[in-house]
Amino acid sequence: MTPQSNFMVAAPIAPGQEAGLRAVLATMNSSPGVVDPNNPLVPFARFDRLHVARFVILNDETLGDDLRQYGETLVNLPVWLVFLGDCDGPAETMLAEFVAQAGTGLAMIFEHCEGFDRHGDLLAWMQAHSANPAAQYVNWVGRTVRQIREEAALRAALCERLQGGSAESALEIHRRLAASVRQLGPALTPPAPTPLPWLANRIGNLIGVPIALIALLPFFILYAPCFLWELRRRESSDAVIAPQPTPEHVSALSVLEDHDVTNQFSAFGSVKPGWFRLSTLVFIFWVLNFSTRQIYTRGRLARVGTIHFARWVFMDNRRRLLFASNYDGSLDSYMDDFINKVAYGLNLVFSNGIGYPRTKFMLSGGAKEEMTFKYYLRRHQVPTQVWYKAYPGLSTADLARNTQIREGLENQTMTEAEARRWLALI
Repeated sequence: MTPQSNFMVAAPIAPGQEAGLRAVLATMNSSPGVVDPNNPLVPFARFDRLHVARFVILNDETLGDDLRQYGETLVNLPVWLVFLGDCDGPAETMLAEFVAQAGTGLAMIFEHCEGFDRHGDLLAWMQAHSANPAAQYVNWVGRTVRQIREEAALRAALCERLQGGSAESALEIHRRLAASVRQLGPALTPPAPTPLPWLANRIGNLIGVPIALIALLPFFILYAPCFLWELRRRESSDAVIAPQPTPEHVSALSVLEDHDVTNQFSAFGSVKPGWFRLSTLVFIFWVLNFSTRQIYTRGRLARVGTIHFARWVFMDNRRRLLFASNYDGSLDSYMDDFINKVAYGLNLVFSNGIGYPRTKFMLSGGAKEEMTFKYYLRRHQVPTQVWYKAYPGLSTADLARNTQIREGLENQTMTEAEARRWLALI
């Protein structure tokens, strides 16, 4: 099994360079919201280990919320350019491949950033400006780009070979199709061995986190009354700042969405100041990261199955937070999915952000205030200038179905009933 990893390069945009940068990034798209996968700057299609990638300018238009709520504002904060993505295998190798095959184009992009030397070591600069996520999610750990494409080709071939009626039983059809694939293809690559360092790290995490939680349990019990009292005090007084987004903001976002069955989402905002909220958020991400590494690795984040990849990244000395995801369906359906299924999960994370709808003990309220929550989320969303997905037209449900088809094809002991269920997938 080849596990997935992610990369993120973040650099402040130099003064006076934002407009020029936007113009350069726009040349990578065939139309707004639709990337040219073979664009001359960063031809994403060349990178066969790359699942998704994006360039996004983080220009936070909600910084004034700090002043409204706390009488202060964050000063001298940059407008960021972020280049991030998810890939098969090590992220370090992926960055090296980008430099080797698209170094000139990347230099033309990053020369708009502070401190970039066009004649310097591009890989070293990107590594120096890399940021690790506080938490991350992969829909199906170990499902590679190659596997996705091969399984999609397999289903297409099986559909073609099933054309017309047949008097055969389901089991006979299964055997005939399996023989045709062995003889005619398409080729199916066996899974690679799981890297031992990754496996050891995962086992260490599986053992270490529960031990740490048990060791900290006496502290949690003693701290809980103080925490709950302070939490309710803050929840009762924190301002809700969620006006309806302007038509111009909504229009700028909408033109980039719904060009495929999958969409991108980038949101940026300030964390409520002070040790209390930051420590709470750090602990929540620690637990969330454990669950996404050990529990939610096969198609679902809690009850939500439409997310391909997601991450949460602290920025600006942990005063601001970036959330980036890749999801199936429209934004409204995406938000409704979370509101109806895991509203408490949204509250646990995002209620630590300035202006979030009022919660009670971080569990109830919040996202359940549907329109207020949607206004809040939409207002903090920023346009993604360039977004690439390696397998357009395929949802997470499609990927899961195609994997089931492949596994069923390779099943040598299938019964008639199992063969009928397998055929129904095709």
